[in-house]
Amino acid sequence: MDKILNLGKYIFPLSFLLYVGLHLGKPEVGAAFVPDFIPFPYFWNYFTLVCILLFIVSAVIGKYDKLAYTLMALYVILMAVLVHLPRAMGHELTSTMMADLGREKELEMVNFFRNIMVTGALLAFAKFVAKDKSIIN
Repeated sequence: MDKILNLGKYIFPLSFLLYVGLHLGKPEVGAAFVPDFIPFPYFWNYFTLVCILLFIVSAVIGKYDKLAYTLMALYVILMAVLVHLPRAMGHELTSTMMADLGREKELEMVNFFRNIMVTGALLAFAKFVAKDKSIIN
């Protein structure tokens, strides 16, 4: 049973590959999530892609993994507060989304709560799973 449970150490960080695929395959979608007050949305889309890849590699190989989990938790909570919560309240939704504003706001609230849950998981992994505590004790 322990061998099965140990798979979680790899499944969780590897699940972030979905976001790598989204940022790479649909950069306009990733760029659309950058708040209007932040310039160069395509830069931030690709920068985020690189950061997520670095997180995955660090978590899987166990080098600087506590730092990686902690920084990823910071990123995810910032996305929740700076992107999903304002959009859940109807801010920064484009005119094409306005046709079904209620549905878009509901989806953003789901994204907000999902990010809160993922932040909790990332912090738990940083505390209980990460092995390399050379930068963060």
